[in-house]
Amino acid sequence: MAQNKRGYTQFENPPHVSGVDQPPSYDASVPHGGLDVGVPVVVPVGPPYPPPTAFGNPMYGQGGSGYPPHPYPPAGPYITDPYSSGAYEQPLPYVAMIEPGHSDAPPDYENEQFDGSGLDNKAVRRLFIRKVFAVLSLQLAITCGFVAVFTFEPHVKLFVRKNIWTYWVGYMVFLVPYLVILCCGEIRRKHPWNLVCLSILTLAMSYMVGVISSFYNTDVVMMAIGITVVVCFTVIVFSLQTKYDFTSCYGVLFVCLIVMMFFGILCIFLYNRILDLIYSSLGALIFTCFLAVDTQLLLGNKNLSLNPEEYIFAALNLYLDIIHIFLYLLRIFGRSSS
Repeated sequence: MAQNKRGYTQFENPPHVSGVDQPPSYDASVPHGGLDVGVPVVVPVGPPYPPPTAFGNPMYGQGGSGYPPHPYPPAGPYITDPYSSGAYEQPLPYVAMIEPGHSDAPPDYENEQFDGSGLDNKAVRRLFIRKVFAVLSLQLAITCGFVAVFTFEPHVKLFVRKNIWTYWVGYMVFLVPYLVILCCGEIRRKHPWNLVCLSILTLAMSYMVGVISSFYNTDVVMMAIGITVVVCFTVIVFSLQTKYDFTSCYGVLFVCLIVMMFFGILCIFLYNRILDLIYSSLGALIFTCFLAVDTQLLLGNKNLSLNPEEYIFAALNLYLDIIHIFLYLLRIFGRSSS
């Protein structure tokens, strides 16, 4: 009998206990009958790790699990680290722990640009529509004022008839801000330059419409104004209420507009009263359809829609559609009465 280094008693030759089978010897448990002393044994060396006794060793009655303590993980689903023994677990990413519709969920960066434009916000969309129609009403009021002056004032009517070059000056003044608004997206969305360009464009267009109206009789101009108001009001209200998507026909209308332009060039060389009436009727019909399409571009729930920042561009489209309808109707009634 001898004592080991820890003070425990160890039997050099343990006595035989009757009725109990003794375990086989260590040499017998090895398949080759023992270890070959001449063959070196390679022991895998890992990273330094504290001994189990530092955290409690259940083999010696010290309690604990033998592993270093780690902070309690937050609540939620877990995944096991494949490179560990399973003792340590890592929580899932933060996004996976929260439902997408929850108030604490992080923003959806894939749709951040779409949501930032306000296309799904009904309050922003309603404000955008009110702003567009407010600008459009002001434009139409200015144009009606110019038409009234050029129609009811004989001195102004006589002046523009003798100086037709003023019409082409107004056309050049109109063309510059129109191209700026059409091609420069930053300018038409930047305040106050967008309003400045739209104001210059509206004044120039109003002057040109007034000059054209001065060449017709007063009753013809008033009839064209009245029918334009009825047609445009009906089309706008119908476009805002109907479920039919007119924006899907935008490409077809663009092709019809190109065909009408070539037909108008043909009417210049082959002047005929009947061809002129057909051309004017087609123009009024096509721009009435454009008015329906441009009205539905404001809603945001159709195939095509405008950004709420493009209220100047939207008001300009509606304004030009109404002006073209008025001019074509004026041309139809003027040719019919002459």
